[in-house]
Amino acid sequence: MSNKTVDVVALGELLIDFTMNGQSNQGNPIFEANPGGAPCNVLAILNKLGKKVSFIGKVGKDNFGKQLKDTLDEVGIDSSHLVMDETVMTTLAIVHTAPDGDRSFSFYRKPGADMMLTADEVDETVLDSAKIFHYGTLSMTHPGVEAATRKAVEYAGANGILRSFDPNLRPPLWDSLEVAKEKITYGLEHCDILKISDNELEFMTGCADLEKAARILVEKYPIKLVNVTLGKDGSRSYYKGKEVFVPGRVVEKVVDTTGAGDTFCGSVLNYVLEHGIDELNEENLKEMLTFANTAASLITKKKGAIRSMPTKEDIEQEL
Repeated sequence: MSNKTVDVVALGELLIDFTMNGQSNQGNPIFEANPGGAPCNVLAILNKLGKKVSFIGKVGKDNFGKQLKDTLDEVGIDSSHLVMDETVMTTLAIVHTAPDGDRSFSFYRKPGADMMLTADEVDETVLDSAKIFHYGTLSMTHPGVEAATRKAVEYAGANGILRSFDPNLRPPLWDSLEVAKEKITYGLEHCDILKISDNELEFMTGCADLEKAARILVEKYPIKLVNVTLGKDGSRSYYKGKEVFVPGRVVEKVVDTTGAGDTFCGSVLNYVLEHGIDELNEENLKEMLTFANTAASLITKKKGAIRSMPTKEDIEQEL
């Protein structure tokens, strides 16, 4: 294990989340340009928890791309495998926030730089150095970046690197939901650790009873650790026949739920890094979910994700 110098490597989208931040004097909505993208959000919380992380992806060689690279460098995410492309613009997401903090998305991505990563631009040496490889499905919405994703996923699997998967379903980015389901199925077949939301679970199983749906998924795929997020209601873990539920933490005023699921996911990976994945008991699972739920609740009190992650001290104080 001496060659494992990086705790988690993630591949996927790095983009600008334009999040609502009040109104102008003319009554127009004001949007703040927050660095985001689910895989990097996961790395951001891991970095805050003291882990060494690295990102594989692509941004445009434009002002937004420079902002994103500078952000990774500032917060401590290794950007040496981030490609800056002069021929395509950085991907943008407009995040519309409802009064309860929930969101809807509009994407400027036809194409966006994150879609244009190629298999040749994935360096296996960074994967060799990793204990865990993390990915999602937004890097499978276009043939080129899908080839890059599959190369990394299959290389990690062939070389004994734990694989973490979050479907992160965004319906507007898919030509059809059937294609989305096909790509999520690939992820379920190629992961050791799964973070899946309640709506994604129902989407993949067709079952509205979430406990029954989770058991369908657990029986169908050989995933070591399955975690189902239930929004403000909490989360569930399924591991070697064990089922553990931990309720969510009440947040009096939710500002923005962007990155909450990613914060949960990164917190789970942090627990696996510290405790392993082979000998977890129910008390371990409860401790893991409690910590992850708490971290996720804290980020909903702020806007944005990468720059808004809580520290370990913040989470422990809240606990």
